[in-house]
Amino acid sequence: MSDSFKISIIVPCRNENGHIRRFLDSLLAQELDGVRWEAIIADGMSDDGTRAVLDEYCRRDPRLRIVDNPERIASTGLNRAILAARGEIIIRMDAHTWYARDYCARCVEALERTGADNAGGPARTIARGTLARAIAAAFHSPFSTGGGRFHDETYEGWVDTVPYGCWRRETLLQLGLFDEKLVRSQDDELNLRLIRRGGKIWQSPAIVSWYSPRPTLSALFRQYFQYGFWKVAVIRKHRIPASWRHLVPAAFVLANIIPGSATLMAAIIGAADWRDLAGLAWMAVLAPYVVLTVAASIRAARRSGLASLPCLPAVFATYHVSYGLGSLAGVFQKNAAGDSIFVRLTR
Repeated sequence: MSDSFKISIIVPCRNENGHIRRFLDSLLAQELDGVRWEAIIADGMSDDGTRAVLDEYCRRDPRLRIVDNPERIASTGLNRAILAARGEIIIRMDAHTWYARDYCARCVEALERTGADNAGGPARTIARGTLARAIAAAFHSPFSTGGGRFHDETYEGWVDTVPYGCWRRETLLQLGLFDEKLVRSQDDELNLRLIRRGGKIWQSPAIVSWYSPRPTLSALFRQYFQYGFWKVAVIRKHRIPASWRHLVPAAFVLANIIPGSATLMAAIIGAADWRDLAGLAWMAVLAPYVVLTVAASIRAARRSGLASLPCLPAVFATYHVSYGLGSLAGVFQKNAAGDSIFVRLTR
């Protein structure tokens, strides 16, 4: 039999024991009408039982293969999977997500119909529990995400990035694959390179997948701190942000740190006039934010249910503060590939 494949699905994976079976079941359920495909899963040396599940499924279905990813980060795993792939078209999937039966077919159709260099669907979420539903609802709100098109489940058209992605293999090779210095933001950075070289990215709402967001505020904080931190590495590399919305959380955090610190210092040294002035400046930042947060929370609660309304202000603040603090940490880390407490925390 020929080793020629139409599609290679690549999946970075590490310690996904809580999600891996659901993901693999949705992967094997793909309806591709006789198209020959394979899936390469780059396992980052999982130690929570994930590898045993992967081995079990690989024994059951020869279309699945595992490659080791000793560096344990997504960018290196994706590159190892791409280099092992034999397909003409590469579809990137994630083990924390599950997919509609026609996901891969829709990706290929959109890629070929539009002539895009990358095609994908919007980010859809599914969550259980009041807090998790609030986190998912805020994820789709422009107030927390800055209006990125991939958060809009109904949008179809040209975009600056999509979750996951579908490319011709030659496109990825020409781009030089994913940047292995990046622990996070490797997808957005590759898409930024693609666009700066004249490429185009298409989003279609017919391409359906469901992402399971972080279920707690602490987990959400860690995730978006990492996003903010590694986004600075992307900006430093290209000397321009992929979107100006990525700079807003850091500006917001600074706008609170400076007058907040001044108010505290003035109170300590007993400078009442300076304390009052700094306090007014701080309130000038906080008051509009509180109003906007309440308004955004009410709007988001229409999506997640009124029971989530009390949680939403804290959820929005977590999105903003964690991303902003991560961005500021990234600014002070001159070399994101080097060693620092922040880099170790985000690996």
